[in-house]
Amino acid sequence: MFFAWLKKFTPRGIYGRAALIILLPVVVLQLVVLVAFSQRYFDDVTEQLMVGVVAEVGLYEVAVEGLEPQDARAAMADLDARLRISSSFGQDVPAVVSSRLWYDVSGRTIERTLKEAFPTFEGVDLASSPRQFAFSFVTDVGRLRLVVDRLRASARNPHQLIVLMLFTGVVITAISIIFLRNQMRPIRRLARAADAFGRGELVPYRLSGATEVRSAGAAFLNMRARIERQIDQRTLMLSGVSHDLRTPLTRMRLTLSMLEAEGAPQEEIDALKSDMSEMERLLDEFLTFARTDAAEENELVDICALVTEAVARAKRAGGDVTICDMPSGELSMSVRPHALARALDNLIGNALRYGTQAFVSLNALERSVVLTVEDDGPGIPEADRERALHPFVRLDGSRNQNMGSGVGLGLSIAVDIARRHGGSLRLSDSEDHGGLRADIVLPRRS
Repeated sequence: MFFAWLKKFTPRGIYGRAALIILLPVVVLQLVVLVAFSQRYFDDVTEQLMVGVVAEVGLYEVAVEGLEPQDARAAMADLDARLRISSSFGQDVPAVVSSRLWYDVSGRTIERTLKEAFPTFEGVDLASSPRQFAFSFVTDVGRLRLVVDRLRASARNPHQLIVLMLFTGVVITAISIIFLRNQMRPIRRLARAADAFGRGELVPYRLSGATEVRSAGAAFLNMRARIERQIDQRTLMLSGVSHDLRTPLTRMRLTLSMLEAEGAPQEEIDALKSDMSEMERLLDEFLTFARTDAAEENELVDICALVTEAVARAKRAGGDVTICDMPSGELSMSVRPHALARALDNLIGNALRYGTQAFVSLNALERSVVLTVEDDGPGIPEADRERALHPFVRLDGSRNQNMGSGVGLGLSIAVDIARRHGGSLRLSDSEDHGGLRADIVLPRRS
């Protein structure tokens, strides 16, 4: 719980998190080594070298003590030749103003050491030249200004270790990312295959990667095969039952024709015809439900045109259907056109069965497309909406069964088609019309 706030800053994908696991230790290790190196190499080594510089500068202070300016300059010239230091002495020598570059780490140690060694220290110039530095302090006989080689006070090329560390870190990180990508590729392929299968697409997948990934891939392939067998069995069962029932239904129609010719009561004949029509409609629903599992390839179609055609079909059948909202222009998406049209037909037919009017809308959002069908009927209570999406469910308490609700496959067909597109079907109350609102939400993929 203490690190819960870090979750919004960490990557969400497994590839980003694995890369973070690799990069974080490398960066932390380099920072620790760099700090330890700076403490030892920049501070300690510079302090040791400055001990010699201070001792040599002390010779100048002793050499000029009690001498006249001319004699002091002669003594200093001899020291300059022996110590390889450039010096200036006298009242007219300008004082040195302290200056240092921001990244000059050893320069801080040099300035601190000089301040501690010489009470009359005035300043040190560490920025004018990278090869030497100048400083000044006041003696009893005048100002002393010295120019010392920088290599005598700090280590040579202190940045080499930093450059080497950064170069090595970049190379190791690049190699690690290459290996990581090779390890993540089978996982991402498995995720794509599973996501495609959830939308009803069979993407070729072969086992690859580490042992654990291969085990997960084998389990997925076995699961996919079992689900496909179950779907095929269900489809064959529903199709077989529906087709087998049409044979006695045809014989019943022939019997009715014979009864009508023999002068049987017309009321009984009309009642039997009504029952047979209801049975045919139920069989059609079974076949439609079975066809939702049929293989259909995705096509790039205009959703606006698909919705308009569904509304036109409903109007030709005598339904009162109104298009309330529709995007201007063309809205192309990769969908199964026949399956999606069947889902719309079921929702519009459901709305007209329980209401007097159906209202269709299409809204294009940034990441999804929402197809909405509303009616002015009694609606479905919120507690029964989840159950209404299951096959063969009839909600006696919420919808008027005298209207002929069938076997409860209309919404389940729409749910199945929406899920095979990677979307969902949501039921709610229609705020504008008072009935049921059904939303098919389809994701938009780039």
